[in-house]
Amino acid sequence: MQIASRLDRLPVTRRHRYFVGMVGIATFFDLYDLFLAATISTVLTKEFGVTPTTLKYVLASAFVGAFVGAAFLGRLADRLGRRRAFLLTLGLYSVFTLLGAFSTDVWMLVACRFIAGIGIGAELPVADAYLADLLPARSRGRATAWAYTIGFCGVPAAGFLARALAGHAPLGFDGWRWLFVIGALGAAVVWALRFTLPESPRWLAAQGRTAEADEIVRKLEASAPQPLPEPEPEPPAPEPVRAAALLRPPWLRRTAMLYVFQLLQSFGYYGFGSLVPIVLAAKGFSLVSSLTFSALTFLGYPIGSALSIPVIERIERKWLIVASAAAMAGFGLAFGYATSGALIAVFGFCYTAVSNVFSNAFHTYQGELFPTSLRGTAAGSAYSLSRLATAAMPFVLLPVLQSVGATAMFAVVAGAMVLLMANVAVLGPKTTGVSLETIAARTTSSPTTSSRAR
Repeated sequence: MQIASRLDRLPVTRRHRYFVGMVGIATFFDLYDLFLAATISTVLTKEFGVTPTTLKYVLASAFVGAFVGAAFLGRLADRLGRRRAFLLTLGLYSVFTLLGAFSTDVWMLVACRFIAGIGIGAELPVADAYLADLLPARSRGRATAWAYTIGFCGVPAAGFLARALAGHAPLGFDGWRWLFVIGALGAAVVWALRFTLPESPRWLAAQGRTAEADEIVRKLEASAPQPLPEPEPEPPAPEPVRAAALLRPPWLRRTAMLYVFQLLQSFGYYGFGSLVPIVLAAKGFSLVSSLTFSALTFLGYPIGSALSIPVIERIERKWLIVASAAAMAGFGLAFGYATSGALIAVFGFCYTAVSNVFSNAFHTYQGELFPTSLRGTAAGSAYSLSRLATAAMPFVLLPVLQSVGATAMFAVVAGAMVLLMANVAVLGPKTTGVSLETIAARTTSSPTTSSRAR
């Protein structure tokens, strides 16, 4: 029934925009939660008397859980469907984030953060696979950037709510506990809304459920302006393969590139975002001042994400990743050297802004590299490595910060970004504006010489 080419010939319809909005709202709460522990880390130090050693476990717990979730639940998106995987991941997150709000000691909080992290870890790679499956080739990057722009509003929301609630106890309930309640209840609302999302037509077609896939595509076609162009011929669909195929030719090159990328990007992306309040405290700023600067810095997340929208389809995805990684290295070093409040705010904002051009490019990119039967597994397993690396960040970067200082810590981050740039430049294929089926069919071609099909 040419499900894929029928999807790619569509413009972005009102139904597409609804799906993008729902995914965006869901990622809002995921990203809110990912940055929450670091944002309130200094508050927890006073609340539970958390030592620097124990604080590492608080910061790492959700990311270790995210490693487990991304590694194992990402595969469910290929086996059981994208929609079911969405519901499972968000359900886990909602329940255990709410339980975390009632923690009686730091170890109960660590346990709840770990299990909530299982849901958080699988959420973003499943979202990447779902959006890649559903969106037309020419608009895939732009629409994904819109979803993440909505999602990244959760980062400054965590910062400003922490700034407002830290040190207060509305209704006799500690402010930091309210932050977890807000995240859990918001995610529960989105979980209910997700029953209105359809299954991925590409996934249904790959499972042989073509009648169901056809029904969903017909609804999308009915919401588009008529008449529509004829579907273009599709390359032969790859036979469904097991997850082990990721570690064998012809997929091994892309797998290696994506795995190395995810290990390195955690230094630049989450290494900065998860540790910036601690860096500011190390620079001598008070709790209130560090939370204020963190909140201002975090404004760069949705703004940078929005800045990616007009360029993400104009610049080849792999080169946009390389260019934004170079800018992250430069602004990170400038942030490390900065001592005045004004410069810290400016360089922190610039860093987070450019890092979210980077983030939107790579979230789109990792959803494009593999065929439907491997898309969720590849994105999830690769993303799990970034979660594991991020969990290690407090144990790797905090000792550098404490012994040598912020400048040396950001020099380590910059070095990781340089290695990342070389990895993507040499091994990454071109994907912008190309159908997923054509990208999958190019595995035997050189990534630098393949022609761009539109």
